[in-house]
Amino acid sequence: MIEIEVQNETHQSQQRLRFAAVPRIGEGIRLQGPDGFWASYDVLDLWYQKAEYGDVWVPYLHVRLTPDPYAAEPASMPTPANANGFELQEAHPFTA
Repeated sequence: MIEIEVQNETHQSQQRLRFAAVPRIGEGIRLQGPDGFWASYDVLDLWYQKAEYGDVWVPYLHVRLTPDPYAAEPASMPTPANANGFELQEAHPFTA
C-alpha cells in the first residue's frame, strides 16, 4: 500500500489515504465527501516530494469534484405555437 496525501480543491481539505497504485493525471477516483456520500473526483495534478526521513519520495495528488455531466445541458424549451394554435415541429430527414 502506498500512502498518498490528497489535496481536495473542491472542499479545501487535505488527507492521507492508502492506495494500491498511484492514480495518474486525468483518472478519476472515488472519495468520501464531508457529507458522508461517495463522489467521483478528477486527478488534476500528481507530484512527488522528498520526505523528511531517508531517501523516500512521497506522492501528492490534487483532485477536484468531477462536474455533473447534466449540469451543462440547456433546459428544454417549450415548442412555440404558430398563429393557428398548433405546435410547430421540426422535420427529421431520417425518421419515418
